[in-house]
Amino acid sequence: MLPTISIIKIPRQNCSTATLLETIEQISATEISEKEREYLSKKLEKGTESSILNYPELTFFGKIKPDENYTEQEAARKAGAKLYNELKDANISAVNLINRCNSPLLKAFLEGLLLASYSFDKYLKEKETFALTEVFVVGDEVSDRDTEDLLNLVRAVFTARDLVNEPNSFLNAPQLSKELEKLSERAGFSLEVFHKQKIEALKMGGLLAVNKGSIDPPTFNILEWKPENAVNKKPIVLVGKGIVFDTGGLSLKPTANSMDYMKTDMAGAAVIATTIYALALNKVPLHVVGLVAATDNRPDGNAYVPGDIITMFDGTTVEVLNTDAEGRLTLADALTYAKKYDPQLVIDYATLTGAADIVAGPHAAVVMGNTSENIEKLKKAGFETYERLIEVPLWDEYAKPLKSKIADMNNLGTREGQSTIAGKFLEHFTSYNWIHIDSAGTPFLKEADAYRPAGGTGFGTRLLYQFLKSML
Repeated sequence: MLPTISIIKIPRQNCSTATLLETIEQISATEISEKEREYLSKKLEKGTESSILNYPELTFFGKIKPDENYTEQEAARKAGAKLYNELKDANISAVNLINRCNSPLLKAFLEGLLLASYSFDKYLKEKETFALTEVFVVGDEVSDRDTEDLLNLVRAVFTARDLVNEPNSFLNAPQLSKELEKLSERAGFSLEVFHKQKIEALKMGGLLAVNKGSIDPPTFNILEWKPENAVNKKPIVLVGKGIVFDTGGLSLKPTANSMDYMKTDMAGAAVIATTIYALALNKVPLHVVGLVAATDNRPDGNAYVPGDIITMFDGTTVEVLNTDAEGRLTLADALTYAKKYDPQLVIDYATLTGAADIVAGPHAAVVMGNTSENIEKLKKAGFETYERLIEVPLWDEYAKPLKSKIADMNNLGTREGQSTIAGKFLEHFTSYNWIHIDSAGTPFLKEADAYRPAGGTGFGTRLLYQFLKSML
């Protein structure tokens, strides 16, 4: 449950207070005693990021070092996360937020506070009991519209985290479609679901091949937010990888821990669905379409095998060299389907290769594509949200390992440069402005990191939302 947020002129009395500052001089002599000032000054001089005075009304001070704007914003988010943990420890459910810094940081401070309040206790017998119920934002730096938009975006991030945290015992491909239907009903975007018979009629060979080892049928999901006041004449299409669990298929994942978190392999689908959810909740005037080809990838007597040749939705034949290179097969069919919209831009988002995790770890995603202007805007949104991107080139040399002697392509290439080779595979199925994001290391953390919890992080929803808002 997210708190009620109120914009007020002066701090509420008898209420805990959190203040962002750069120096101790930004706190007046009437606000704290001389001894408290001396104590706080020493703490902040030592480089302590935050300090706390008083109880039962907690008084929290977060120190923000003047720096480049993006770093300041992230420091404010982390201060908000720290504040939430202090409030939770003290069981304090209401707080004033004040910014004394020279930069506008209240929105980021509030964002970190809200994002840190997430918990996934659906399967716990003992549920989380603490709830932050009221936040009072002091001053006119943030508007009521700002807070409403932020609350809806946080709701979307929490939904992405929920979807990633759900086990495959609940979230198979048909259930994912049901969860998307719930989101469409809440926010007002449309959803059309193709079931197996329709997918077979369309001859989506990539999706059908990956699904052959599953006991559950695949789905192909079309999400569309098309407001009457949309500013774009051609839609922006978002494509998300929807592998609800990935064993590697018959090319079973061989390394330690490589299968433990493969319920997260649908994080791309979660990101694009919740981005559209946030756009619809906030009534952003953009026409956006989402495409999710969903299935699990399992070994079974009828599973596709290395050496198979499959025919993709666009007629391309692909020699399967490894059944664990499955995400690119399902994404390729969706990228082909995107052509029917004559799109302004297509962005696919996927946990595609372990190589991207090696390049960027949990701190960033890898990006590539054929539209440099849009990639630069996307990278800027990455810094603004601190969901950062590392760009790699799509040189023609990376396509050579995908050549096959018995089919148009193979689905693997070489181990070296694998994140880009996977991108070159996808590029074959595009004929429009296109960006590929490989976010393999970001969707799930074993330990919490500030406002990103252990488990599903929701990394990517804020990034895409910020980028799309910048196109208005």
